[in-house]
Amino acid sequence: MGRSELVPCVRQGEDIRSETLSDLPRVTQLESEVETKTDGETASDSESRAEPAPIATSDDTPEVFNRALSKLSSRWKNWWVRGILTLAMIAFFFIIIYLGPMVLMMIVMCVQIKCFHEIITIGYNVYHSYDLPWFRTLSWYFLLCVNYFFYGETVTDYFFTLVQREEPLRILSKYHRFISFALYLTGFCMFVLSLVKKHYRLQFYMFGWTHVTLLIVVTQSHLIIHNLFEGMIWFIVPISCVICNDIMAYMFGFFFGRTPLIKLSPKKTWEGFIGGFFATVVFGLLLSYLMSGYRCFICPVEFNNDTNSFTVDCEPSDLFRLQEYNIPLVIQSVVGWKTVRMYPFQIHSIALSTFASLIGPFGGFFASGFKRAFKIKDFANTIPGHGGIMDRFDCQYLMATFVNVYIASFIRGPNPSKLIQQFLTLRPDQQLHIFNTLKAHLIDKGMLTASTEDQGAS
Repeated sequence: MGRSELVPCVRQGEDIRSETLSDLPRVTQLESEVETKTDGETASDSESRAEPAPIATSDDTPEVFNRALSKLSSRWKNWWVRGILTLAMIAFFFIIIYLGPMVLMMIVMCVQIKCFHEIITIGYNVYHSYDLPWFRTLSWYFLLCVNYFFYGETVTDYFFTLVQREEPLRILSKYHRFISFALYLTGFCMFVLSLVKKHYRLQFYMFGWTHVTLLIVVTQSHLIIHNLFEGMIWFIVPISCVICNDIMAYMFGFFFGRTPLIKLSPKKTWEGFIGGFFATVVFGLLLSYLMSGYRCFICPVEFNNDTNSFTVDCEPSDLFRLQEYNIPLVIQSVVGWKTVRMYPFQIHSIALSTFASLIGPFGGFFASGFKRAFKIKDFANTIPGHGGIMDRFDCQYLMATFVNVYIASFIRGPNPSKLIQQFLTLRPDQQLHIFNTLKAHLIDKGMLTASTEDQGAS
């Protein structure tokens, strides 16, 4: 079949003159479409990938707000709606902090599930994939598998004593990674078996979509829980800094914003960006000072064998003890002080608040680019005036990774209690070998003498 004969077979009723050379690129394109169809992807699949259909968003403002603020302009109406609901979310944040770390962990898990649902739903809508066999089920199955792996690792790492005391938990802990891999492998095989010839390419698109979503959402929320177990202050201060920066950048931009910051977010301004930075640094210093004096915030979450409960009581480390610092001469001439007493953690809070202000917003810019790519305003309409849960946590996930890396690089050291717990689970001959090795090392260092050894033996 020649090129001129191919055209009417593909698109009937289309007036194409095959005699001219200028028509050849068009014919080649049509041939390419036919080849694409034989590869398992329809023309509608190709069009939806190149130009995703916009997802309609409706006005989700509560009717009570619409009536109360009906006389205001849309700009000020949005300002009041966002402000009222922001205060409500901050109040809810205080309540869950009061309820303790275990409730916080459950809230983080709920937020993770909702964010996963919002992103996966966008993929379903954009790529019209509701009819893909088993894919919605497999997406949630993979979420379950990944959560089982991460939460199992966390429980084994932080609550080793509890795990070793209970026989079922000890068995699950011993074979945890093998069980996790077997669960994932089951889902992988189910995906392969669900492949349908006419949807091959679309199914692999959504398979990749699911795994990238798991990487962004589940992995980051797992790091948030790790930060929480290091002490609630490592959870509250970073999250509060991101919230403060979001609020203050909006306030400065609303009242003083004139200069656009980035094309991905046309409403962002340099005035808001800079004002949010300075406000967040000051806020981080003040919040860190207030929280560093309370053991319930600074102590890591541990399991107490005596009370069979989780505790947050400890002796404050040097990081949370007031120390005196000399003020640089340049600043002395301004403030009139030579020294200042502050917690070392406050110095670390400067790094946290700086990241939350300067780098954290790029998580929001990334989310803005994602939404623009798929022609949507928000990830969902869960929170009126704010969009979906993912719209509120786009910067938090990036912040969680930074905090976890920061703790591992500059804060965390060997944990004696964890070492002792692991030591006690060894066989007696292994314990004796470690004891003799440690004794010989201490004698070589001069910290233990032969006379002390003899007295200990007697």
